[in-house]
Amino acid sequence: MARFSDLVLVGRVVKPQGRRGEVAVLPLSDRPDRFPTLRRAFVEAPGGEARELRVLRAWPHKGRFVLEIEGVFTIDDAEKLRGLELRIAEEELAALPEGSFYHHQLKGLRVEDEAGAELGVVDEVMETGAATRVLVVRGAEGETLLPFASGFVKAVDLAQGYLEQTYARAY
Repeated sequence: MARFSDLVLVGRVVKPQGRRGEVAVLPLSDRPDRFPTLRRAFVEAPGGEARELRVLRAWPHKGRFVLEIEGVFTIDDAEKLRGLELRIAEEELAALPEGSFYHHQLKGLRVEDEAGAELGVVDEVMETGAATRVLVVRGAEGETLLPFASGFVKAVDLAQGYLEQTYARAY
């Protein structure tokens, strides 16, 4: 059984929806179109394990998605899911074009400058509303904001677990 923390966050149950146990889910994914075809998701079980939920149907409703989940028949059943994160296995993610990365792939990467000196670790990926995401890098010198753009990032090596910053100055 997979650890819940190893799975990828795609949504959060916000409330029961309707009278037959359906739940309203806020998508927390750059691919909300995954929900109508979603057939399973995982919630956290005791001990940090993942518990599978089988999704019978899903449809859009007012900026969210409503999910009908196997074994959830009443409002009380659905209420027990309120606030829970829904996650999926990484292998269920769509392949991205070359040079594109999911947020969870960038978090935890060591950040090094071109000379190989370690500057810190990517702690967070911020969406600013602009086209470029900003990486929050925490290291011995404190927090650095690094635009995730070619002028600031020279290379990303997921296999080796690092990101190389160019000599262009981060904020």
